[in-house]
Amino acid sequence: MVRRASGPAAPPRTATEGSVRVSEMTTPGVPGEGRPDLLRGGVPAASFFDQIGGHETFVRLVDVFYQGVAEDPVLRPMYPEEDLEPAKRRLTMFLEQYWGGPGTYSAERGHPRLRMRHMPYKVNPEARDRWLAHMRTGVDALGLPPLQEATLWDYLERAAHSLVNSFED
Repeated sequence: MVRRASGPAAPPRTATEGSVRVSEMTTPGVPGEGRPDLLRGGVPAASFFDQIGGHETFVRLVDVFYQGVAEDPVLRPMYPEEDLEPAKRRLTMFLEQYWGGPGTYSAERGHPRLRMRHMPYKVNPEARDRWLAHMRTGVDALGLPPLQEATLWDYLERAAHSLVNSFED
């Protein structure tokens, strides 16, 4: 038989952050203790955006990526604009916001709704693989430390796979 310690009941476990409940992340009386977004003492931790170099890093990633897209016979037709600069800006804003940078993307465009925004285009496995190949070139050009590189690449792979909406050639 398991005995429970007497004392005050545990706080309600309703709010969540990721897969960790907020009530499980904090230690009463120690500001920031157990919170991944705060260092000990309640000082904000550097976001991934800041850790990898901020705006300039994401601009470089997107510039290299779109150099490949510009010459890609499968992906280029998915960008109806003659000039790829607006698409570059949107992707840069999205990635910056996702990784803890400015919220400009949502301020200008609303919720990202990635699947909905990509529905008008046939994103099949070939398109996904080409997108990933160009993005891989961009990630490699950044020269990130292994942990940051793996973190970024893991997200990009998962995002690319989630956007496949057709299995037609």
